[in-house]
Amino acid sequence: MPIDYQRLVDGLSQVAALVDGGVVGLAAIDVVVAAARGATRAAGSTFTEYRDGGGRVVVACGDMSWTLGQPIAGDLVDTSDTARAWAGRVDAMPVPVAEPLLSRGVVAMAGCPVRTRQRVVGAVHLYFGEVDEELWPEAETVLRVAAGAVGQLLSGEVGPADARTEEDDRTLFLAMAGHELRTPVTVVKGYASMLSDRWDSLDELDRRAAARVLTQRADELARLVDRLLGASVGDGTAGWLVRTVPFDPLETLLRAAAQLPAELRRVVRLELPNSLPPALGDPVTLGSVVTELVTNAVRATQARGDLPSSSVELLAGADAHTVFIRVCDRGEGIDPTDAEHAFERFWRSRRAGESRGGVGLGLYLVRRLVERQNGWVSLRPREGGGAIAEVRLPRADGPLRTSGEA
Repeated sequence: MPIDYQRLVDGLSQVAALVDGGVVGLAAIDVVVAAARGATRAAGSTFTEYRDGGGRVVVACGDMSWTLGQPIAGDLVDTSDTARAWAGRVDAMPVPVAEPLLSRGVVAMAGCPVRTRQRVVGAVHLYFGEVDEELWPEAETVLRVAAGAVGQLLSGEVGPADARTEEDDRTLFLAMAGHELRTPVTVVKGYASMLSDRWDSLDELDRRAAARVLTQRADELARLVDRLLGASVGDGTAGWLVRTVPFDPLETLLRAAAQLPAELRRVVRLELPNSLPPALGDPVTLGSVVTELVTNAVRATQARGDLPSSSVELLAGADAHTVFIRVCDRGEGIDPTDAEHAFERFWRSRRAGESRGGVGLGLYLVRRLVERQNGWVSLRPREGGGAIAEVRLPRADGPLRTSGEA
């Protein structure tokens, strides 16, 4: 099948118009990657950004949309000066790479490094459902053009890797604890005030219900404080924040849903299967992740007006390699170009304005916690309006133990 160079030219023209209008970054890169896919009639295309010895898929098109946000292991990243364009059959690749692609009908893959300032900072990839070796020379040309365009868009935006240092585990935990403590403290204060001010007007059932909430939130506070005290004398070794063990995700989700604040439980509809395979991760911090995603979904829905019951859905399922959890809403949605930015620290949607509250820390903490469990989290628009937040963790009984696969 011949290359559709007109699709590539049209895409690059659209990028030029975006740049002239001041739009750069992921919005423009997405157009380049989609144009490369269209020109080669590939099943999907991606751009992977390399950072801190590994990588992450930050743009994904076509049949590869499921990889958006997925981390890439460092041993699969080539940042050497000799890195060059390549192509190959998927079944000849390492098993952790090949299995998820083959299971989705991808049989061939091609890639080209992206360079800025003479450094390799990422790669553009194409994925094919059939092997056509005669197509490769022309497809390589398209890849080189696309990678060059992405490199130009990134120039001035990507600095040296050693200039971007991540917070250590202790800093992350302190941020998480400060973020999470606000909710139980607020609830405890509210119910304590209610009991103090309205004791005589409440019947026995109301008093007992309030006491149960206070007990639950006090236990929550105790657990957080215990972990904080433990962290203060910890040795700071990597991985102390979360533990990675086999656990029952269904039981964890049911418990997390039951422990949601009453105002959140009222609007959340559970759509969970009767059973799920065991997952590999930390059931304690997963509860925090679910609470944060549900809270975000409720806020997004409230921004559109009244909040009807069952307006947020909590779903779960599994495939051959991962267990997934989805929180779906019918709120204001997410611009595809903002999907990755939403996980940056202190980032807030332009749509949210000042009405949503928060400082833009929740999703950042969610990603950091999920990644410590060898999983990944992504955010995407929902068909018909709204957004879908998805967490994927490795199956404890599956072949992949160190990275997820959707």
